[in-house]
Amino acid sequence: MDEHAPAGGGHIRFEADDKPPLPLTAGLGLQFAILAIAGIVLTPAIVVRAAGGTDAYLTWAVFAAAAISGVSTIVQAVRFRRIGAGYVLLMGTSGAFIAVCVTALTEGGPGLLATLVIASSLFQFLLAAKLSLFRRLLTPTVAGTVVMLIAVTVMPLIFDMVAASPADSAAASAPVSALVAMCVIVVIALKASGALRLWAPVIGIVAGSVVAAFFGLYDFDRVAEAAWFGLPDGGWPGFDFSFGAEFWRLLPAFVFVTLIGAVETIGDSVAIQRVSWRRPRAVDYRSVQGAVAADGAGNLLSGLAGTVPNTTYSTSISITELTGVAARRVGVAIGISFIVMAFVPKLLALVLAVPDAVVAAYVTVLLSLLFVVGMKIVIADATDYRRGLIAGFSFWIGVGFQNNQIFPEYLTGFAGGFLENGMTAGGLTAIVLTLFTEVTQARPQQMRCELATSALPQVRVFLGSFADRNGWNRTMSDRLDAVAEEALLTLIGAEPAVGADAARSMRLTASKQDGRAVLEFVAAANGDNIEDRLAVLDEQHLERPVERDLSLRMLRHHASTVAHQQYHEVDIVTVHVDVPASAPRKVS
Repeated sequence: MDEHAPAGGGHIRFEADDKPPLPLTAGLGLQFAILAIAGIVLTPAIVVRAAGGTDAYLTWAVFAAAAISGVSTIVQAVRFRRIGAGYVLLMGTSGAFIAVCVTALTEGGPGLLATLVIASSLFQFLLAAKLSLFRRLLTPTVAGTVVMLIAVTVMPLIFDMVAASPADSAAASAPVSALVAMCVIVVIALKASGALRLWAPVIGIVAGSVVAAFFGLYDFDRVAEAAWFGLPDGGWPGFDFSFGAEFWRLLPAFVFVTLIGAVETIGDSVAIQRVSWRRPRAVDYRSVQGAVAADGAGNLLSGLAGTVPNTTYSTSISITELTGVAARRVGVAIGISFIVMAFVPKLLALVLAVPDAVVAAYVTVLLSLLFVVGMKIVIADATDYRRGLIAGFSFWIGVGFQNNQIFPEYLTGFAGGFLENGMTAGGLTAIVLTLFTEVTQARPQQMRCELATSALPQVRVFLGSFADRNGWNRTMSDRLDAVAEEALLTLIGAEPAVGADAARSMRLTASKQDGRAVLEFVAAANGDNIEDRLAVLDEQHLERPVERDLSLRMLRHHASTVAHQQYHEVDIVTVHVDVPASAPRKVS
């Protein structure tokens, strides 16, 4: 998601802090839950069926997934301490995990799956706590490449499900049912708009199931035998703590997919902030950290329950824009609806009775869109040939290893089959190449000082050396001095947080990117968001003295862009400074 996309808050009826009437809250919560429950239920169904799991485990996995999605959605909305975004973010089972979860179930059963999900969830808590440190490693190029590889690894399984007809049915029954479902979904998605388009997957699944029922493929017995209320017959699968070769071979793939899910959560949490307020606000990365932590908590619960991990659903943003209701209470209502549905086996059985071919048709459309999402992420980030090369090369490396086409006589079974998963091989390649480009770039200049006016002479000397190193003349050097001084004064003058220490340290990094200077100020977290203060700079505030905004006005005048990322542990202010037209390079 583009964090600089324009806000869509002009039509917001209820902001995040508002309290809409209870009937409206409950009605919207139930509507959103009905819209999302099919995806939540079908993902574990695909995983268990593709791996040849038992009906008892399938029933348990679906129940646990629905209940945990409800709890996670509530946590996202309510925000317990540092866990949760504080916005309406639907949580549901993640399609990105289909391939690795099928492999884990096939090779080690539910116990191995549960252990891997728990282990990989710990990385999300680490990412949430130190999100500022990973911002250059988990780039959109890396994320987009792995997202595309998800479709590559899953689609062979899905095509097998489409073509497979039960032994006692007509040979064309499964393909015909799948074709009807797929056509209905695609036609509605292409031609409809608004609310009808959101219901396209549900309508397609119903149409495919109706056709399948004529062939005798829809499992009416499962629906009839399911109880109206209660817990599933299948019990908790337990853990596998043997930590054998299968665990260590699959753990990197689970970690990669978990991190990609976290990147998706970061994008969704940025986007939901943009559409939840009438007046545009700067992105609060403390809320983003909370969203990733809640995602990790949901995955931890999924592992403890032995089911498929979950993630945020991007439909949260489109639904919020469509309805104009962003109140947190709606998120709580959605979560409660999920939990109630989990304890209604009859409702879940209606979805589980859908034939494999129809489910595969739905997932084919879903993965097609997922592949395109990955392409868009890469294209948006590939502003130079280096990132494009990283994405293209890593993608085809992943495809090659997934199909055992790259030196199979030497690499098959290497490190316990570590590279046989396309997402692992391609993702690792993208990360290694990204690290290589970062390491081989011109090393930026850094300095550390106290965040105080007494540090200004030290900062001026540092920036003077930086300007000389890049061949900029006195005009550019003066502009850098002015920007640094105003940024420093603005950080010092920000409203202090409760209980914060008066003295803070600061790290200033200066680098040259695309012919202009980039200054990055990193200080301990404390104060208001500078972007928000810049946004309201021209508004009249009689109670606020003009002198308080002087540094902000000077900063806006000298800098081309100012970005302020607030994390729990640190503030990062990034300022881009263009070279003045009247400031030619020095002639040595």
